[in-house]
Amino acid sequence: QVQLVESGGGLVQAGGSLRLSCAASVRAFSTYDMAWFRQAAGKEREFVAGMIWSGGRINYADSVKGRFIIFRDNTKNTVYLQMNSLKPEDTAVYYCAAELHRSPVPRTTSHDYDFWGQGTQVTVSS
Repeated sequence: QVQLVESGGGLVQAGGSLRLSCAASVRAFSTYDMAWFRQAAGKEREFVAGMIWSGGRINYADSVKGRFIIFRDNTKNTVYLQMNSLKPEDTAVYYCAAELHRSPVPRTTSHDYDFWGQGTQVTVSS
């Protein structure tokens, strides 16, 4: 079983930055592909960024390319999402997700991921 705990959310002004962290309680964290999703009020959950186990392949949603960076530290069992140049439309609950590595590229649909954190709220004011 994999337990994921997100942290780092909060309220920030447009143009600001936040770094989200997701700590995983699991053996062999380095064998898991990791991703961040988000869900705004009244909307479907959407893919934000994903990274395979080694960090060698990364995907970003078009809406965050050039602004967000996903990275991981396998020695700390943690994946991060650095969010820069935040916009009000980035406001959402952000979720960390994990799946045992089975694809050469990060998958981008929520049903592909087996384990989820509880979410952390990010609010960007204009």
